[in-house]
Amino acid sequence: MSQQIIQVNFQFKDSVENYKISAAAIAEVFANLPGLQWKIWLIDEERKEGGGIYLFADKESADNYINSALLKKISTNPGFTNFHVKQFDTLGEPGIITHAPLKNGAVML
Repeated sequence: MSQQIIQVNFQFKDSVENYKISAAAIAEVFANLPGLQWKIWLIDEERKEGGGIYLFADKESADNYINSALLKKISTNPGFTNFHVKQFDTLGEPGIITHAPLKNGAVML
């Protein structure tokens, strides 16, 4: 089963500093998501845009997150606008060429 990437982007209304504090406060919740192998937190301070790139072990885990109460709560937070979620399969061979943490076409843990 293919590992899955989820990309989330949104604008935030709060200050950059408060956004960073909130992200740090909720990081442990994401660390305990079933099937999540890692999450990279994104921020563009100038445009007040945040988001994340997630790697899930399989499609089922990624689908479970997409349909979770956690993502629904975040996506309907009035402090966020222009909320977008995309889900992707991974391409092993080109990833190896471009130095992704891959081995034999699978992302390394």
